[in-house]
Amino acid sequence: MALTLGITGMDSKTEADMQAAFKVANAETGHKWTLVGGDSADYVVIDMDSLYGPMSWLRLHAAGRKVIGLTSVERNQTDYRLPRPISASDLTVLLSEIAGDMPPAEASAPPPAASTPAPAPSDHMPPAQAMHVDAVEDAPAEAPAMAAAPIIEPQAAAPEPEPEPEPEPEPVADLPPDRPLGDWLGANGLARRVRLQRDGGPVLLVDPRSKVWHGPATLKPLVAYFEGTLLIEDFATPDAAAWEAEAEKIGAAQPLSRLQWLAGLLGGHGALLPGNDPDGHYRLTKWPQTEREYPKHFRIATAMMKGPATVAEVAESSGVAQEEVADFINANLATGYAEFVPPAPPEPDTPAQKPAGGLFGRIRGR
Repeated sequence: MALTLGITGMDSKTEADMQAAFKVANAETGHKWTLVGGDSADYVVIDMDSLYGPMSWLRLHAAGRKVIGLTSVERNQTDYRLPRPISASDLTVLLSEIAGDMPPAEASAPPPAASTPAPAPSDHMPPAQAMHVDAVEDAPAEAPAMAAAPIIEPQAAAPEPEPEPEPEPEPVADLPPDRPLGDWLGANGLARRVRLQRDGGPVLLVDPRSKVWHGPATLKPLVAYFEGTLLIEDFATPDAAAWEAEAEKIGAAQPLSRLQWLAGLLGGHGALLPGNDPDGHYRLTKWPQTEREYPKHFRIATAMMKGPATVAEVAESSGVAQEEVADFINANLATGYAEFVPPAPPEPDTPAQKPAGGLFGRIRGR
């Protein structure tokens, strides 16, 4: 049965070039492939350098499809890579490799061996064998000798085990009484439901135990809440009835990670937060939930999905300022959508070869 190849996530010109290259490559490989539309093909080619290529890869990868990434970069997270610009010869090699990786058909099982015929029954019984009985002489049994009982020496009492030392108490983090709102939203922050409202702004209800909050649907009205510091006295603690009544009034519950994302976005002020290497490589572990209020984040996420890169490399690839890229990385590090990629270990040094001995070696060494 012929293998199927699909094309998606690319513009009309690129798709036309792919179709032309496929006709040549399919003829070279013996017409083992069929070009089909949509995502139902065995292997799907997507343009990883386009705006929607990474999103197409995420969708197809989640559906279990084999993806061929058309890209000009060496690093790529797809199953196969087709280099750009499109070449019929490159596609021929790739299709041949994929077809060669297919498991061969199982060989037919050999026919069962003919059974050995059973011997014909015989009317003659085998001659009976004579039973030889050895004469056994009766000998008087000797009485077993009684062994002397061993002398058991008294053992010294085992020493009492030393008492285990009591575990030392874990050090308590010395946190300042006034902290930014982002710190209050962390592990060592709020311990119960609170209500916050600053300077006549929107009401913010935070439930750290359930990890949800109630407030405005957009985030920019809350930017001022993350400026400066707050004391625990700045948070009100409403009772259950007041909480339920106000929560129903201001909106449905939202995940607390959304506020933590905003805290990370605003915390660095255009630079990576302390503890993060400003020259290091970072990548997205999965596609983040981008906010409509920050449209440039879609371009940053698309660039970071291509592989580990520095802030400067992501800025150049996405066309977004480095300050906005750093803020975006801070936000996704805070929510676990991004991670630092440590540099690869250096290659071991190859020992220098000894110069050749002899007369000719000394002459060449001059």
